[in-house]
Amino acid sequence: MPGSTLVIVESPAKAKSIAKMLGQGFEVRASKGHVADLPERDLGVDVEADFAPQYEIKKDKKPVVDELKRAARGKRVLIATDPDREGEAIGWHVARLLELDPRTPLRVEFNEITPKVVRDAVTKPRPIDQSLVDAQQARRVLDRLVGYKLSPVLSMEFRRRALSAGRVQSVALRLLVEREQEIEAFVPQEYWSLEADFESEAARFKAQLYSVDGERLQAGDKFLITDEAKAQSVARRARAVERYAVTKVERKERRRSPAPPFTTSTLQQAASGRLGWTASRTMRVAQRLYEGVDLPEGTVGLITYMRTDSVRVSQEALGEVRKVIPKEFGPGYLPEKPNFYATKKANAQDAHEAIRPTYPSRTPASLRAHLSEEEHRLYELIWRRFVASQMVPAVFDQTTVTVEGGGLNFRAVGSVLKFEGFLKAWGREEGEDAENILPSLNEGASAKLLELATEQHFTEPPPRYTDASAIKTLEEMGIGRPSTYAPTLETLEKRAYLERQGKSLRPTQLGRDVVGYLIKAFPGVVAYEFTARMEERLDAVEDGKAEWPKVVREFYQPFLDEFAKVPQKTCPKCGRPMELKVSRFGQFMGCTGYPECKYTEPLVQKREAEPIGETCPKCGQHELVRKYGRYGSFIACTGYPGCDYTRDESPSTGLECPKCHAGEVVQKISKRGKPYYRCNNKTCDFLVFDPLAESKCPVCGWNELKRKRGGCSNPGCERYAYPDLDKGKTARGTAKGKAARTAKAKAPAKKAAGKPKGQASEKPATWADLEPFLATVSGQDAEIVRRIEGQKQGVSAVARALDLPEADVQAAHKRAMFKLRMAYGRARKEAVGA
Repeated sequence: MPGSTLVIVESPAKAKSIAKMLGQGFEVRASKGHVADLPERDLGVDVEADFAPQYEIKKDKKPVVDELKRAARGKRVLIATDPDREGEAIGWHVARLLELDPRTPLRVEFNEITPKVVRDAVTKPRPIDQSLVDAQQARRVLDRLVGYKLSPVLSMEFRRRALSAGRVQSVALRLLVEREQEIEAFVPQEYWSLEADFESEAARFKAQLYSVDGERLQAGDKFLITDEAKAQSVARRARAVERYAVTKVERKERRRSPAPPFTTSTLQQAASGRLGWTASRTMRVAQRLYEGVDLPEGTVGLITYMRTDSVRVSQEALGEVRKVIPKEFGPGYLPEKPNFYATKKANAQDAHEAIRPTYPSRTPASLRAHLSEEEHRLYELIWRRFVASQMVPAVFDQTTVTVEGGGLNFRAVGSVLKFEGFLKAWGREEGEDAENILPSLNEGASAKLLELATEQHFTEPPPRYTDASAIKTLEEMGIGRPSTYAPTLETLEKRAYLERQGKSLRPTQLGRDVVGYLIKAFPGVVAYEFTARMEERLDAVEDGKAEWPKVVREFYQPFLDEFAKVPQKTCPKCGRPMELKVSRFGQFMGCTGYPECKYTEPLVQKREAEPIGETCPKCGQHELVRKYGRYGSFIACTGYPGCDYTRDESPSTGLECPKCHAGEVVQKISKRGKPYYRCNNKTCDFLVFDPLAESKCPVCGWNELKRKRGGCSNPGCERYAYPDLDKGKTARGTAKGKAARTAKAKAPAKKAAGKPKGQASEKPATWADLEPFLATVSGQDAEIVRRIEGQKQGVSAVARALDLPEADVQAAHKRAMFKLRMAYGRARKEAVGA
């Protein structure tokens, strides 16, 4: 009978895709993520009873659970949550709340959302894997135990709200902090190189000095020529050599094999390097490609599941891609046999295939019209990587020429791409050396030194971590899992522990202070080896080789021992310990002796004004002090309110304001913690949301902006970088504008011509009307409004899915809807005018 089987998935988007594939006889509903969790305000873990978790239905999920219960009545239920630990745990909670036996065959998995895979999966249900559930429970309980005790300690220690710590999070932050300390401690070392221009048999070529009297110019981190005097001495010696000869010409063919298809971490690394994306943005877009995209033939998932650490590929997929390669690139690019790759990580789960296109025959070009810009770019990256992984190696001709004379050894290395191989699909990596073609030279031929140049160099400190390098390092250290890298970096940024400078991740002073405190007070929490060992133990739970309460105890007991040694803050009134408390007005510190002792104090203490030793330039009488406001520090006169002198202390960009030419452009921080840039001249209103570039606009001469699409900072320029939302409106800040608004308010209302009384002038815009204008909305705002309006997800569900505060989601939704309605209104006016 219709709808006799209920299939429960996680997301509404996936539910929509799967419902179309299964057709009659199936009803598909979404749990919208986790339906149950530990309580928000209590520990929720019975430490004395083997860490038994006390789950409760999430507040915003009670309607969802009630709906699932109603839908499940009298039906066969299949649980098709995501195929990982998290999805298994969600499925277990759903089964428990629907009073189903998890040991019965009710669990199905979709590694890819395609009609064949989905239809086959529902015919082969299995019981819920309790070992997977236990592994997720162990991780969740550990995170709760550590966070519940440690986060309040951090907030009380640093007198700041919303500080947090965790096993993977704190170790990742330590990694960034220690790299920053390496950079600061780095002492540049001077060294010199010599480049010679030789001629041999009428052919000219350049060569680098390689060794002097058998001693190499660089051996590891040691250099032979470390100052200009030595460099000039060697140069004089080189010029004095009577005869140079080509002593060796070595030619060899070098083959470069393709990389395996993507895992979660390598996808995030490639997207960071090639697309400039954060790990969280990569995973959000990949989720959409996995869940399904509307194509002419129906809704289809375009990639396999995106949380995996395996490079395994199914035989069916190999067969399909081997048909695509000759068609798209030619028969010469197809190897005789498929390429197979071994997963390097010893503790890889190998539960799923590598990330690949579900149908390799769907080329990026064929899907361009059906994908958003970012969906297309990520799909193309995944498609090219997978196709390239099954192509023949690239072939290079490499030539090394050695020229010797007077105890000096010069070398020239040339490399020429002979056959593109897999590079035809994947392309050359950014920063790869260009081809260097050497002339045909013969051994024993004499060589004439034409020119010799010396060049000074300095060693450079190690680079700051990027999303890509941080994820790669964490993976190599065995810390975290595919699903944890993106949210870990996102949490560190949200907590203001790190800041982004381009692609680089730089720890803030707060982040450095937190790591310093944790290393001193809780060394086990931030110990690399111990944290990696815990990941191995969680894997053992998943494999059924260890009991999860025992694994939790292995970490928690040492943590408790460290926690007991931390000095507690005591109440100045009664001497009892102080604790962090929460009221409707926020966090504060209170005595544990309440109600006998009612002592409290604010968590965030107000910083006193600091004298800076200057006299106010305006009144000439009072001293200047540094004050601390909501948005940072500033300089003010102590004679206020008699003297209102203030001075901005925001960091300067070093660039003159392009509008007034009297002030400097400084970086400010908004109340949401985002940077923006404005002129520090009080009479100037110049403001932009991206850093200024030194380059000037060719049209108007104002500074251009450092943003991906470029653009000018001048609102009056045709190349202005931002949309002119006020175009056509009355200026709000002028007397003329005020008079116009006053006259409009006093004027009698006009009736709409030709319309009956009481009839609306026009119908309100629907989502179908507004959706075509999504391109006018910024990336994250567009994703939020698409989920809320297009997929009918609740604010709480979207906040959880994107790991954002609900208030931020509501504000972004309101902001996006305003922009969409504005764009829709402008389009209607233009259509009428046309």
